[in-house]
Amino acid sequence: MKQRFLFLGNQCVAVTLAFVTSPAYSVTLETVLQTTLERNPAIQQAKSGLQQAAGQRLVFRSVAWPDVELGVPAGVQGGHRAGESGTKGFAVGRGVLTQTLFNAGLPASLRRGDVEVLIAQQQLNVAVVDQLHAARLAFYSALYNRSLEFIRREQQRTLQENVTTQRTRLEAGLADKSALASATVQTSELDSQIESAHRAYLDAQLQLALAMAIDPAKPSLPEAEGELQSAPIRVDLDSETAGALQRRADVKLARLFVRAANEDHRIIAANYYPAVTGSINGEYVPVTGIHRQGSTSRTQDFIGSEIRERAAYTWRVIDNGKVGGAVLRARSAREI
Repeated sequence: MKQRFLFLGNQCVAVTLAFVTSPAYSVTLETVLQTTLERNPAIQQAKSGLQQAAGQRLVFRSVAWPDVELGVPAGVQGGHRAGESGTKGFAVGRGVLTQTLFNAGLPASLRRGDVEVLIAQQQLNVAVVDQLHAARLAFYSALYNRSLEFIRREQQRTLQENVTTQRTRLEAGLADKSALASATVQTSELDSQIESAHRAYLDAQLQLALAMAIDPAKPSLPEAEGELQSAPIRVDLDSETAGALQRRADVKLARLFVRAANEDHRIIAANYYPAVTGSINGEYVPVTGIHRQGSTSRTQDFIGSEIRERAAYTWRVIDNGKVGGAVLRARSAREI
């Protein structure tokens, strides 16, 4: 609660203003940083992105892994052929193993998976740095504006005493009205400065609550505990600039994005070259006399268990610019 003095003609009117603030609880800078690190939504989202990147890394590395398919077709076989009798059940075990033997994009795909995880880790670092910095600034801003509001109120109290003194002198005939008016105006000028400092303090409290993942609608908001102190430091611009280029998390993240774009370009350009895959097909038939689908004679039926190996060689010679266009698009994205 505070008083505002207005000078109207020969009268000085005191107007009382009441400010209603939400109850608050004190927090130290260490508590603010720890809570922000544990509960801040942006940091939590970056942690989830790290888990997603680990899964995406498996996708990139799956190109080098074999692909295995297993199946057990079963059913009932009917009909009559020479030398056969009646209806009987059957089951056939099938398995297919496919392995990439040569792919020009395989090394780039493996590296791209590793870079994906590095990008997610660096994005987490960027989120941590940004959010902790925002929390620290909100904490310092709260301390500064609270101190500023206190100083302005002390100045106003002193000026109010001066107004009282000038009024007494005016009543005693020792001063004129201009002195009282000047003192009153000086006192009134501080009202806007006090209100501005108070609003800035409330805004700092709000930013502090958001950084700590505290619902602003709650009746209590965090209040910075401590006093703001400053100390002179010397900064070498050249050395700090060089160090920032090496240490800053956002600069490291930008370098990783460039690496990822280069690997994407290599993966796409690998389609210019041939690819070789090998496969092993196996069939296990526990009984005899089982017909293959669409067979018309015994020579086409399952004779027994068998394993077949083969290798396939694929080289896209004409693609009507599909690969070239994708390479140009990836190159332009990298240069941007």
